[in-house]
Amino acid sequence: MNSLKLLASNLLKKKNINEIMQEAEKSELKKTLTIFDLIVIGIGAVVGTGIFTIVGVAAVGGPESVGAGPALSISMVVAAIACIFSALCYSEFASMIPVAGSAYTYTYVTMGEFMAWIVGWILMLEYAIGNITVASAWTGYFMEFLKGFSHILPAWVVNPPIWLVNDFRTASTICAKQGLDFSTVVPHFMGVPICINVPAMIIVFVVTMLLIRGIQESAKIASIMVGLNLFIITSFILVGAFYVKPENWVPFAPNGFEGVFMGAFIIFFAYIGFDAVSTTAEETKNPQRDLPIGIMGTLLICTIMYVCVALVLTGMVPLDMIDVQAPIANAMRVVGQNKLAGFISVGALCGLTCVLLVYQLGTTRILYAMSRDKFLPSVLQKIHPKYKTPHVVTWLSGLIVILGALFMDLNISAELCNFGTFASFIIVCVAILILRKTDPEKPRPFKVPFVPLFPILGILCCGGLMVYSMGSLKTSAVLFPVWVLCGVIIYMAYGYKKQRTK
Repeated sequence: MNSLKLLASNLLKKKNINEIMQEAEKSELKKTLTIFDLIVIGIGAVVGTGIFTIVGVAAVGGPESVGAGPALSISMVVAAIACIFSALCYSEFASMIPVAGSAYTYTYVTMGEFMAWIVGWILMLEYAIGNITVASAWTGYFMEFLKGFSHILPAWVVNPPIWLVNDFRTASTICAKQGLDFSTVVPHFMGVPICINVPAMIIVFVVTMLLIRGIQESAKIASIMVGLNLFIITSFILVGAFYVKPENWVPFAPNGFEGVFMGAFIIFFAYIGFDAVSTTAEETKNPQRDLPIGIMGTLLICTIMYVCVALVLTGMVPLDMIDVQAPIANAMRVVGQNKLAGFISVGALCGLTCVLLVYQLGTTRILYAMSRDKFLPSVLQKIHPKYKTPHVVTWLSGLIVILGALFMDLNISAELCNFGTFASFIIVCVAILILRKTDPEKPRPFKVPFVPLFPILGILCCGGLMVYSMGSLKTSAVLFPVWVLCGVIIYMAYGYKKQRTK
C-alpha cells in the first residue's frame, strides 16, 4: 500500500512555476523575436498544408470520411471556434510561464509529472507526425511545379520513378490505381520494397540546417515566404471571385451535419500551428505582452483567409471536380488561369516550406524542454557553440521526419496529428481551470475571460469533434491510443526512473 502511495505521489509531482522561470533565465537561447516575428511564425505554421491540400479532402471527403461540400466555410468556422477557447488558454499560460515547452510545461505545473510526459509525447505526435504530412504534400507540389518545365528538364527529372517520390503506402496505392505490378515497379532488397521520398528528405534536411543556423535567421526566411504566400492566396481570392458560380454552392451541405462536422475535424489540421508560437517563449523579447498577441492575431488572420478561400474554391468548380492533391492550383487551371495556377504552385511550396520550418522548430523546443527536465537524455540539451541553437535535438527531429516520410501517407499522418492536437488543447483548457483554483493570486499579464465557461467550452468543442470523428476514422483512431501507450512504456522504462535519480 505504501509503495502504491509513493508511486501515486511521484506521478502527481508538480514543478514550481518559480523554479521553471529560474531555469529559463539560465537558458543560452537568444531573445530576438518581436510581435511581428511571432505572427509570421504563427501564420507560417497555419497557412500551408491546410489551405493548399487538406482543404480539398475536407470538401470532397477522404477514404474514411465524407466531405463538407460548399459548407466547408461553416466547417472552418466550427474549427476556428474550437481553437479560440484553447488559444485564450494558451495565451494566459504563455504570458504567465514564458518558457520553452508549450502545453508540456503548462501541464507539469498543474497536473504533475506523468501527465506532463504524456502531453509532451502527444505534442511530438502533433509536430513531428504533422511534419511528415507537410513533407509529403511538399513533394506533391514540387513534382507538379517541375512538370511546368517538361520542355526544358530531362524526362527522368519531371517524371521520376514512383518509388523515388513516394512513401510505401502511397506508392502501392498509385500502382493499384494505374494497374501496375507493385513488385515490378518498385525495387526490392531481400524481399523488402524500397520506397524513398527523396524530395521530402532533401527539404527536411535543408530546413534542419536553417534552424541550426539560428531562429532569427529562420524567422527572416519565414517572413519572406509568408509574404509571398499571403500575396498568392489573396490573388486567388480576388481573381477566383470573378469565376464563382452560385449554382456550384447547391446543395450547400450535401452530407448534412455529418459532412460539416467531419469537414471541421479534417480542416482542423489547417489551424494546427498557432500554438507553435508559445514554444518560442524563451526566444521572445517581451513574452508576457507579445505571446498572447501573436497567438490570437495568428488565429484571427488565418480564419478570415480560410473562409474566403473555401467560398471561392467551392464556387469556382463543381464539387466532383475539386482536386484533393492540389485543389487551389487545379481550380485555376479549370477556369483557364494556367499562369496563376503556376504562381499558386510556387506559393504552395513556400507555404509548405514555412510550415516545415515552424513545425520542426516546435518539435525541437519541446524535446529541449523535456530533456532539461530529465525525461530524455541530457545530450539533447546541447547548444551549438557558435549559433546558440539546440543542434543535437534539431538533427534528431529532422531524422524522425525523414524516417517517418518513408512509410506514412498524408491522410493518416494528418488525422493522427489532429487527434494529438485535440488532446493537447483539451488538457491545456483543463490546466487553466486547475491553476485558477490552486494559484489564483499568481500574476497573469493576460487572463482568459469568463472562466470557467470558456475553458469548459474549449473542452466540449475539441472533445466533441474528436469523439465524433472516431466513428469514421478507424485507422487513426486505433493508432492514436497505440502512440499514447508507447509513451507510457517509455516513461515507465526511462523517464520515471530518471526523475528519481536527480
